[in-house]
Amino acid sequence: MAERWIRASGYALAIVFAAVGVIFLLIPARVLAFFNGLSGPLGLPPAPAPEAPFFVVLAAAYMSVVTVLAWNAGANPEVRVYPRLLAMAKAVSSFLSFGYFAFGARYLILLANGIVDGAIALFVLWMFLRGGKAPAAPGPSGRRGDGG
Repeated sequence: MAERWIRASGYALAIVFAAVGVIFLLIPARVLAFFNGLSGPLGLPPAPAPEAPFFVVLAAAYMSVVTVLAWNAGANPEVRVYPRLLAMAKAVSSFLSFGYFAFGARYLILLANGIVDGAIALFVLWMFLRGGKAPAAPGPSGRRGDGG
């Protein structure tokens, strides 16, 4: 049952990440405008638009990496490295967003990203822990779990 749930969650996350990556790549100004439109009523300044497409390219590349990690976590729930790397990527994104927000760049888009990516990191860790223990490594006899 847990394996089925992990598969579905990994595939669902991959689809969402791919869609968001395409949105970031194709309409980055609209994404920023959406968050900036919400910023004023919350008493936050609008975030400036990046001067060059470099950051758009980096955001799309990051989203492609997390898409592949989520897809592989769904396709191979027994391979524990995929959810670990996915959780790490999302946790670092969250931590950096909160850090920039706390130390001067008080933009809603950073706060929102910190919250969303932090929640995703916690969800992926929970999903990883829910999956149980990874198969034991083979011992000296070649049998799994004999511990040597």
